[in-house]
Amino acid sequence: MRGRGIGARLAAVAAVSGLVAAGAIAGAGAAQAEEAPQHRGGAVATLNGLQTYGQAVVRDGGSTEQVPAGLFEMSVENGGTLQTYCIDIHNPTQKDAKYQETPWSGTSLNANRNAGKIRWILQHSYPQVNDLAELAEKAGARSLTEETAAAGTQVAIWRYSDGAKVDAIDPQAEKLADYLHRSARGSAEPKASLTLEPQAVSGRAGERVGPVTVRTDADAVTVTPPTDSAASGVKVVGKDGKPVKSAADGSRVYFDVPKDAPDGSAALSVQASTTVPVGRAFTSETRSQTQILAGSSESTVSATATANWAEKGAIPALSAEKNCAKGGVDITAGNKGDEPFTFQLMGFKHTIEAGASQTVTIPLQEDQPYDFTIKGPNGFEKRFKGVLDCRTEGASIDNKAQPVSEPSPASAGGTSGGGDLAETGSSSNTPLIAGVAVAFVVIGGLAIFLLRKKKDPAQASTEE
Repeated sequence: MRGRGIGARLAAVAAVSGLVAAGAIAGAGAAQAEEAPQHRGGAVATLNGLQTYGQAVVRDGGSTEQVPAGLFEMSVENGGTLQTYCIDIHNPTQKDAKYQETPWSGTSLNANRNAGKIRWILQHSYPQVNDLAELAEKAGARSLTEETAAAGTQVAIWRYSDGAKVDAIDPQAEKLADYLHRSARGSAEPKASLTLEPQAVSGRAGERVGPVTVRTDADAVTVTPPTDSAASGVKVVGKDGKPVKSAADGSRVYFDVPKDAPDGSAALSVQASTTVPVGRAFTSETRSQTQILAGSSESTVSATATANWAEKGAIPALSAEKNCAKGGVDITAGNKGDEPFTFQLMGFKHTIEAGASQTVTIPLQEDQPYDFTIKGPNGFEKRFKGVLDCRTEGASIDNKAQPVSEPSPASAGGTSGGGDLAETGSSSNTPLIAGVAVAFVVIGGLAIFLLRKKKDPAQASTEE
Protein backbone atom coordinates (compact mmCIF):
# COMPACT_ATOMS: atom_id res chain seq x y z
CA MET A 1 0.00 0.00 0.00
CA ARG A 2 3.01 2.19 -0.61
CA GLY A 3 1.67 4.94 -2.85
CA ARG A 4 4.45 7.51 -3.12
CA GLY A 5 5.09 9.17 -6.48
CA ILE A 6 8.75 8.20 -6.91
CA GLY A 7 9.19 6.50 -10.26
CA ALA A 8 10.63 3.03 -10.57
CA ARG A 9 13.01 4.35 -13.23
CA LEU A 10 14.86 6.15 -10.44
CA ALA A 11 15.33 3.03 -8.31
CA ALA A 12 18.91 2.29 -9.35
CA VAL A 13 19.97 5.90 -8.87
CA ALA A 14 18.22 6.02 -5.50
CA ALA A 15 20.10 2.93 -4.34
CA VAL A 16 23.46 4.55 -5.07
CA SER A 17 22.35 7.77 -3.42
CA GLY A 18 21.21 5.81 -0.39
CA LEU A 19 24.61 4.18 -0.07
CA VAL A 20 26.40 7.50 -0.20
CA ALA A 21 24.09 9.18 2.27
CA ALA A 22 24.45 6.32 4.71
CA GLY A 23 28.18 5.79 4.45
CA ALA A 24 30.05 8.90 3.32
CA ILE A 25 30.35 10.13 6.88
CA ALA A 26 30.04 6.94 8.86
CA GLY A 27 33.22 5.11 9.76
CA ALA A 28 33.64 1.53 10.86
CA GLY A 29 32.75 2.53 14.42
CA ALA A 30 29.45 4.21 13.52
CA ALA A 31 27.37 1.66 15.41
CA GLN A 32 29.15 2.62 18.64
CA ALA A 33 28.82 6.38 18.16
CA GLU A 34 26.66 8.36 20.55
CA GLU A 35 23.33 9.02 18.89
CA ALA A 36 22.62 12.74 19.10
CA PRO A 37 19.08 13.95 19.86
CA GLN A 38 17.27 15.05 16.70
CA HIS A 39 13.92 15.37 18.42
CA ARG A 40 13.68 19.08 19.26
CA GLY A 41 11.43 18.22 22.17
CA GLY A 42 7.77 17.81 22.99
CA ALA A 43 5.59 14.72 23.02
CA VAL A 44 6.68 11.27 21.86
CA ALA A 45 3.82 8.86 21.23
CA THR A 46 2.92 5.46 19.79
CA LEU A 47 0.17 5.09 17.20
CA ASN A 48 -2.76 3.00 18.44
CA GLY A 49 -4.84 3.19 15.28
CA LEU A 50 -7.86 4.84 13.70
CA GLN A 51 -10.48 5.00 16.46
CA THR A 52 -13.38 7.25 15.36
CA TYR A 53 -14.10 7.32 11.64
CA GLY A 54 -16.48 7.09 8.73
CA GLN A 55 -15.87 6.53 5.03
CA ALA A 56 -14.72 8.74 2.18
CA VAL A 57 -14.11 8.28 -1.53
CA VAL A 58 -10.97 9.48 -3.30
CA ARG A 59 -11.32 10.32 -6.99
CA ASP A 60 -8.44 10.16 -9.44
CA GLY A 61 -9.38 10.64 -13.08
CA GLY A 62 -11.99 8.01 -13.84
CA SER A 63 -11.12 5.83 -10.84
CA THR A 64 -12.40 5.93 -7.28
CA GLU A 65 -11.29 4.31 -4.03
CA GLN A 66 -13.17 4.10 -0.74
CA VAL A 67 -11.07 4.87 2.34
CA PRO A 68 -11.67 5.23 6.08
CA ALA A 69 -11.47 8.84 7.30
CA GLY A 70 -11.32 10.05 10.87
CA LEU A 71 -9.43 10.38 14.14
CA PHE A 72 -6.35 8.42 15.13
CA GLU A 73 -5.35 7.88 18.73
CA MET A 74 -1.81 7.85 20.14
CA SER A 75 -0.44 6.91 23.56
CA VAL A 76 2.15 9.35 24.89
CA GLU A 77 5.30 8.02 26.52
CA ASN A 78 5.09 8.39 30.32
CA GLY A 79 1.42 9.33 30.22
CA GLY A 80 -1.19 10.99 28.05
CA THR A 81 -3.35 10.51 24.97
CA LEU A 82 -3.39 12.37 21.65
CA GLN A 83 -6.02 12.53 18.92
CA THR A 84 -4.78 13.26 15.41
CA TYR A 85 -5.88 13.51 11.80
CA CYS A 86 -3.80 12.41 8.82
CA ILE A 87 -2.15 15.01 6.57
CA ASP A 88 -0.43 12.47 4.33
CA ILE A 89 -3.15 10.45 2.58
CA HIS A 90 -0.79 8.67 0.15
CA ASN A 91 1.38 7.09 2.83
CA PRO A 92 0.32 4.04 4.86
CA THR A 93 0.12 3.92 8.62
CA GLN A 94 2.41 1.44 10.35
CA LYS A 95 1.50 -0.64 13.36
CA ASP A 96 2.85 0.71 16.65
CA ALA A 97 4.85 3.41 14.84
CA LYS A 98 6.54 5.88 17.17
CA TYR A 99 5.85 9.57 16.48
CA GLN A 100 7.58 12.76 17.57
CA GLU A 101 6.23 16.28 17.84
CA THR A 102 7.76 18.12 14.88
CA PRO A 103 7.87 21.73 13.59
CA TRP A 104 6.00 22.33 10.34
CA SER A 105 9.39 23.02 8.70
CA GLY A 106 10.20 19.32 9.06
CA THR A 107 7.02 18.14 7.29
CA SER A 108 5.03 18.63 4.09
CA LEU A 109 3.30 21.59 5.76
CA ASN A 110 6.48 23.59 5.20
CA ALA A 111 5.67 24.16 1.53
CA ASN A 112 1.89 24.18 1.91
CA ARG A 113 0.46 27.69 1.78
CA ASN A 114 -2.80 26.30 3.19
CA ALA A 115 -1.21 24.89 6.35
CA GLY A 116 -2.77 27.64 8.47
CA LYS A 117 -6.23 26.76 7.12
CA ILE A 118 -5.74 23.20 8.33
CA ARG A 119 -5.11 24.50 11.83
CA TRP A 120 -8.26 26.65 11.59
CA ILE A 121 -10.28 23.56 10.70
CA LEU A 122 -8.86 21.73 13.71
CA GLN A 123 -9.77 24.60 16.02
CA HIS A 124 -13.32 24.92 14.71
CA SER A 125 -14.40 21.30 14.35
CA TYR A 126 -14.54 17.96 16.16
CA PRO A 127 -13.16 17.14 18.71
CA GLN A 128 -12.29 20.73 19.73
CA VAL A 129 -15.97 21.52 19.13
CA ASN A 130 -17.76 18.69 20.91
CA ASP A 131 -21.26 20.17 20.71
CA LEU A 132 -22.24 18.20 17.62
CA ALA A 133 -25.68 19.82 17.38
CA GLU A 134 -24.08 23.26 17.21
CA LEU A 135 -21.50 22.05 14.68
CA ALA A 136 -24.22 20.48 12.53
CA GLU A 137 -26.22 23.72 12.55
CA LYS A 138 -23.22 25.74 11.39
CA ALA A 139 -22.53 23.23 8.62
CA GLY A 140 -26.15 23.06 7.50
CA ALA A 141 -26.25 19.36 8.31
CA ARG A 142 -29.31 17.60 9.70
CA SER A 143 -27.27 15.93 12.46
CA LEU A 144 -23.77 14.67 13.17
CA THR A 145 -22.40 11.72 15.11
CA GLU A 146 -18.84 11.47 16.37
CA GLU A 147 -18.06 9.23 13.38
CA THR A 148 -19.53 11.55 10.73
CA ALA A 149 -18.00 14.63 12.39
CA ALA A 150 -14.56 12.98 12.34
CA ALA A 151 -15.00 11.87 8.73
CA GLY A 152 -16.12 15.30 7.54
CA THR A 153 -13.24 17.00 9.35
CA GLN A 154 -10.67 14.60 7.89
CA VAL A 155 -12.02 15.11 4.36
CA ALA A 156 -11.75 18.89 4.69
CA ILE A 157 -8.17 18.55 5.96
CA TRP A 158 -7.15 16.27 3.08
CA ARG A 159 -8.39 18.79 0.54
CA TYR A 160 -5.85 21.26 1.92
CA SER A 161 -3.03 18.97 3.10
CA ASP A 162 -2.85 16.72 0.03
CA GLY A 163 -4.83 18.53 -2.64
CA ALA A 164 -6.96 15.40 -2.79
CA LYS A 165 -10.23 15.11 -4.68
CA VAL A 166 -12.07 13.48 -1.84
CA ASP A 167 -15.65 13.45 -0.55
CA ALA A 168 -17.31 12.00 2.52
CA ILE A 169 -19.74 9.19 1.71
CA ASP A 170 -22.21 10.18 4.41
CA PRO A 171 -24.19 13.24 3.17
CA GLN A 172 -24.08 14.98 6.57
CA ALA A 173 -20.32 14.44 6.86
CA GLU A 174 -19.96 15.88 3.37
CA LYS A 175 -21.90 18.99 4.38
CA LEU A 176 -19.47 19.45 7.28
CA ALA A 177 -16.45 18.95 5.00
CA ASP A 178 -17.77 21.54 2.55
CA TYR A 179 -18.51 24.03 5.33
CA LEU A 180 -15.03 23.67 6.87
CA HIS A 181 -13.30 23.79 3.50
CA ARG A 182 -15.24 26.90 2.50
CA SER A 183 -14.86 28.71 5.84
CA ALA A 184 -11.20 27.99 6.66
CA ARG A 185 -8.93 30.98 7.22
CA GLY A 186 -5.21 31.23 7.84
CA SER A 187 -3.86 30.53 11.33
CA ALA A 188 -0.30 30.66 12.64
CA GLU A 189 1.75 27.58 13.48
CA PRO A 190 1.45 26.74 17.19
CA LYS A 191 4.54 26.83 19.36
CA ALA A 192 6.14 23.61 20.56
CA SER A 193 5.01 22.18 23.87
CA LEU A 194 8.64 21.96 25.04
CA THR A 195 12.05 22.54 23.45
CA LEU A 196 15.61 23.34 24.48
CA GLU A 197 17.60 25.86 22.43
CA PRO A 198 20.20 25.02 21.31
CA GLN A 199 20.20 21.25 21.45
CA ALA A 200 23.99 21.09 21.78
CA VAL A 201 26.58 23.36 23.42
CA SER A 202 30.31 23.18 24.04
CA GLY A 203 32.98 24.87 26.14
CA ARG A 204 36.01 24.43 28.36
CA ALA A 205 36.29 22.39 31.52
CA GLY A 206 36.15 24.65 34.57
CA GLU A 207 33.47 26.87 33.01
CA ARG A 208 29.69 27.01 32.84
CA VAL A 209 28.88 25.60 29.38
CA GLY A 210 25.78 27.03 27.73
CA PRO A 211 23.33 28.60 28.05
CA VAL A 212 20.48 26.31 27.06
CA THR A 213 17.11 28.11 26.98
CA VAL A 214 13.83 26.42 27.92
CA ARG A 215 10.85 27.08 25.63
CA THR A 216 7.52 25.67 26.82
CA ASP A 217 3.82 26.33 27.31
CA ALA A 218 3.90 24.33 30.55
CA ASP A 219 3.81 26.14 33.88
CA ALA A 220 7.05 24.51 34.98
CA VAL A 221 9.47 21.78 33.91
CA THR A 222 11.56 19.35 35.91
CA VAL A 223 15.29 19.47 35.19
CA THR A 224 17.26 16.22 35.38
CA PRO A 225 21.09 16.46 35.52
CA PRO A 226 23.44 14.06 33.68
CA THR A 227 23.09 10.46 34.80
CA ASP A 228 26.67 10.32 36.11
CA SER A 229 26.47 13.73 37.76
CA ALA A 230 27.45 12.45 41.21
CA ALA A 231 30.62 10.81 39.94
CA SER A 232 31.63 13.40 37.33
CA GLY A 233 30.75 16.48 39.34
CA VAL A 234 28.94 18.00 36.34
CA LYS A 235 25.90 19.97 37.54
CA VAL A 236 23.02 21.82 35.89
CA VAL A 237 22.94 25.37 37.22
CA GLY A 238 21.32 28.73 36.61
CA LYS A 239 23.05 31.99 35.72
CA ASP A 240 23.87 32.49 39.40
CA GLY A 241 25.72 29.18 39.51
CA LYS A 242 23.23 27.51 41.83
CA PRO A 243 21.91 24.03 40.94
CA VAL A 244 18.45 24.02 39.38
CA LYS A 245 15.82 21.31 39.62
CA SER A 246 12.99 23.13 37.88
CA ALA A 247 12.63 25.80 35.23
CA ALA A 248 10.01 27.80 33.31
CA ASP A 249 9.60 29.26 29.85
CA GLY A 250 12.62 31.43 29.07
CA SER A 251 14.82 29.97 31.82
CA ARG A 252 18.51 29.61 30.96
CA VAL A 253 20.46 26.69 32.34
CA TYR A 254 24.13 25.73 32.10
CA PHE A 255 26.37 22.69 32.47
CA ASP A 256 28.78 23.45 35.34
CA VAL A 257 31.88 21.39 34.50
CA PRO A 258 34.64 20.98 37.15
CA LYS A 259 38.06 22.33 36.17
CA ASP A 260 39.72 18.95 36.66
CA ALA A 261 37.08 17.05 34.64
CA PRO A 262 38.59 14.97 31.81
CA ASP A 263 37.50 15.84 28.28
CA GLY A 264 34.00 14.49 27.78
CA SER A 265 30.32 15.10 27.21
CA ALA A 266 27.02 14.90 29.09
CA ALA A 267 23.29 15.41 28.60
CA LEU A 268 20.54 17.06 30.60
CA SER A 269 16.81 16.49 30.17
CA VAL A 270 13.69 18.41 31.05
CA GLN A 271 10.17 17.08 31.45
CA ALA A 272 6.75 18.58 32.01
CA SER A 273 3.05 17.77 31.94
CA THR A 274 0.89 19.88 29.64
CA THR A 275 -1.66 19.77 26.85
CA VAL A 276 0.06 19.80 23.45
CA PRO A 277 -1.17 22.72 21.27
CA VAL A 278 -3.69 21.87 18.55
CA GLY A 279 -2.06 21.92 15.12
CA ARG A 280 1.33 20.51 16.13
CA ALA A 281 2.61 18.03 13.54
CA PHE A 282 3.75 14.51 14.38
CA THR A 283 6.14 12.50 12.22
CA SER A 284 7.51 8.97 12.36
CA GLU A 285 11.01 7.88 11.45
CA THR A 286 9.52 4.77 9.82
CA ARG A 287 7.63 6.75 7.14
CA SER A 288 4.24 6.10 8.70
CA GLN A 289 1.86 8.82 7.49
CA THR A 290 2.31 12.27 9.00
CA GLN A 291 -0.31 13.35 11.56
CA ILE A 292 -1.57 16.67 12.92
CA LEU A 293 -2.85 17.16 16.44
CA ALA A 294 -6.59 17.59 16.97
CA GLY A 295 -6.73 17.10 20.74
CA SER A 296 -4.54 16.31 23.74
CA SER A 297 -5.05 15.14 27.28
CA GLU A 298 -2.60 16.28 29.95
CA SER A 299 0.51 14.65 28.53
CA THR A 300 4.17 14.18 29.36
CA VAL A 301 6.57 16.18 27.17
CA SER A 302 10.36 16.18 27.28
CA ALA A 303 13.52 17.52 25.67
CA THR A 304 17.25 16.84 25.84
CA ALA A 305 20.39 18.91 25.32
CA THR A 306 24.03 17.81 25.22
CA ALA A 307 27.31 19.45 26.18
CA ASN A 308 30.87 18.69 25.07
CA TRP A 309 33.92 20.06 26.82
CA ALA A 310 37.70 19.86 26.66
CA GLU A 311 40.75 21.58 28.10
CA LYS A 312 42.09 22.72 24.72
CA GLY A 313 41.87 22.17 20.96
CA ALA A 314 38.65 22.02 18.96
CA ILE A 315 35.50 21.63 21.08
CA PRO A 316 32.57 20.86 18.77
CA ALA A 317 28.82 20.99 19.41
CA LEU A 318 26.60 19.23 16.86
CA SER A 319 22.85 19.12 16.26
CA ALA A 320 20.61 18.09 13.35
CA GLU A 321 17.20 19.12 12.04
CA LYS A 322 15.16 18.25 8.95
CA ASN A 323 14.86 21.14 6.51
CA CYS A 324 12.05 20.46 4.06
CA ALA A 325 12.45 23.85 2.39
CA LYS A 326 15.91 22.79 1.20
CA GLY A 327 15.11 19.08 0.85
CA GLY A 328 17.64 17.78 3.32
CA VAL A 329 18.96 17.68 6.87
CA ASP A 330 20.71 20.65 8.48
CA ILE A 331 23.77 19.77 10.53
CA THR A 332 24.71 22.71 12.77
CA ALA A 333 28.28 22.62 14.04
CA GLY A 334 29.70 25.03 16.62
CA ASN A 335 33.24 25.19 17.97
CA LYS A 336 34.07 26.84 21.31
CA GLY A 337 37.68 25.61 21.24
CA ASP A 338 40.95 27.34 20.37
CA GLU A 339 41.64 25.31 17.21
CA PRO A 340 39.60 24.72 14.02
CA PHE A 341 37.22 21.74 13.90
CA THR A 342 37.29 19.85 10.60
CA PHE A 343 34.88 17.10 9.54
CA GLN A 344 33.64 15.36 6.39
CA LEU A 345 30.11 15.59 4.94
CA MET A 346 29.12 13.82 1.72
CA GLY A 347 32.74 13.63 0.65
CA PHE A 348 33.39 17.34 1.28
CA LYS A 349 35.58 18.78 4.02
CA HIS A 350 34.14 21.46 6.29
CA THR A 351 36.15 23.52 8.77
CA ILE A 352 34.61 25.43 11.67
CA GLU A 353 37.02 28.05 12.97
CA ALA A 354 37.53 28.52 16.69
CA GLY A 355 34.59 30.40 18.18
CA ALA A 356 32.47 30.04 15.03
CA SER A 357 29.32 28.12 14.04
CA GLN A 358 28.11 26.86 10.66
CA THR A 359 25.07 25.01 9.31
CA VAL A 360 25.58 22.51 6.49
CA THR A 361 22.56 21.17 4.59
CA ILE A 362 22.83 17.56 3.46
CA PRO A 363 20.64 17.17 0.34
CA LEU A 364 18.53 14.01 0.27
CA GLN A 365 15.85 12.59 -1.97
CA GLU A 366 12.30 12.20 -0.71
CA ASP A 367 11.91 9.15 1.55
CA GLN A 368 15.72 8.92 1.81
CA PRO A 369 16.95 7.14 4.96
CA TYR A 370 20.09 8.72 6.39
CA ASP A 371 22.62 7.64 8.97
CA PHE A 372 25.49 10.08 9.56
CA THR A 373 28.31 9.86 12.06
CA ILE A 374 30.58 12.89 12.53
CA LYS A 375 33.81 12.44 14.40
CA GLY A 376 35.85 14.96 16.38
CA PRO A 377 38.87 15.12 18.69
CA ASN A 378 39.27 13.03 21.86
CA GLY A 379 37.01 10.28 20.58
CA PHE A 380 34.05 12.63 20.03
CA GLU A 381 31.35 11.12 17.79
CA LYS A 382 27.75 12.07 17.01
CA ARG A 383 25.34 9.97 15.01
CA PHE A 384 22.22 11.29 13.26
CA LYS A 385 19.69 9.00 11.63
CA GLY A 386 16.18 9.16 10.26
CA VAL A 387 14.12 9.41 7.07
CA LEU A 388 13.38 12.53 5.02
CA ASP A 389 9.61 12.63 4.48
CA CYS A 390 8.64 16.11 3.29
CA ARG A 391 6.04 15.66 0.58
CA THR A 392 2.57 14.40 -0.07
CA GLU A 393 2.45 13.20 -3.65
CA GLY A 394 -0.57 12.48 -5.82
CA ALA A 395 -0.26 8.74 -6.26
CA SER A 396 -2.77 7.08 -8.53
CA ILE A 397 -5.53 4.95 -7.05
CA ASP A 398 -4.03 1.97 -8.84
CA ASN A 399 -1.30 2.09 -6.19
CA LYS A 400 -3.93 1.46 -3.48
CA ALA A 401 -2.60 4.30 -1.34
CA GLN A 402 -4.98 4.95 1.54
CA PRO A 403 -5.07 5.28 5.29
CA VAL A 404 -6.18 2.15 7.10
CA SER A 405 -8.38 1.59 10.13
CA GLU A 406 -5.88 -0.92 11.49
CA PRO A 407 -2.29 0.24 10.91
CA SER A 408 -0.49 -1.89 8.37
CA PRO A 409 2.85 -3.60 9.00
CA ALA A 410 5.84 -1.36 8.49
CA SER A 411 6.86 -1.21 4.87
CA ALA A 412 10.30 0.17 5.64
CA GLY A 413 13.01 -0.24 8.20
CA GLY A 414 12.29 -3.86 9.07
CA THR A 415 14.82 -6.34 10.35
CA SER A 416 14.52 -8.82 7.54
CA GLY A 417 16.34 -8.62 4.24
CA GLY A 418 14.99 -7.41 0.96
CA GLY A 419 17.05 -4.38 0.04
CA ASP A 420 14.75 -1.67 1.42
CA LEU A 421 16.62 1.65 1.47
CA ALA A 422 15.74 2.15 5.13
CA GLU A 423 17.91 -0.82 5.98
CA THR A 424 21.01 0.71 4.38
CA GLY A 425 21.27 3.26 7.16
CA SER A 426 21.88 1.42 10.39
CA SER A 427 21.85 -2.35 10.06
CA SER A 428 24.78 -4.76 10.08
CA ASN A 429 25.44 -3.63 6.51
CA THR A 430 26.84 -0.31 7.77
CA PRO A 431 30.55 -1.29 7.64
CA LEU A 432 30.14 -2.54 4.06
CA ILE A 433 28.33 0.65 3.10
CA ALA A 434 31.07 2.76 4.64
CA GLY A 435 33.66 0.82 2.69
CA VAL A 436 32.08 1.34 -0.71
CA ALA A 437 30.61 4.83 -0.19
CA VAL A 438 33.71 6.75 -1.22
CA ALA A 439 33.64 5.16 -4.64
CA PHE A 440 30.07 6.34 -5.10
CA VAL A 441 30.43 9.95 -3.92
CA VAL A 442 30.50 11.46 -7.41
CA ILE A 443 27.68 9.21 -8.67
CA GLY A 444 25.68 9.90 -5.51
CA GLY A 445 26.04 13.64 -5.97
CA LEU A 446 24.72 13.32 -9.51
CA ALA A 447 21.87 11.15 -8.29
CA ILE A 448 20.83 13.74 -5.73
CA PHE A 449 21.02 16.48 -8.36
CA LEU A 450 18.78 14.53 -10.73
CA LEU A 451 16.32 13.67 -8.00
CA ARG A 452 16.18 17.24 -6.76
CA LYS A 453 15.15 18.28 -10.28
CA LYS A 454 11.85 16.44 -9.90
CA LYS A 455 8.94 18.78 -9.98
CA ASP A 456 7.46 19.40 -6.52
CA PRO A 457 3.87 18.27 -6.15
CA ALA A 458 1.42 21.11 -6.60
CA GLN A 459 -0.18 22.44 -3.47
CA ALA A 460 -3.89 22.90 -3.62
CA SER A 461 -4.94 26.44 -2.99
CA THR A 462 -8.68 25.97 -3.45
CA GLU A 463 -9.27 29.58 -2.51
CA GLU A 464 -12.87 30.54 -2.14
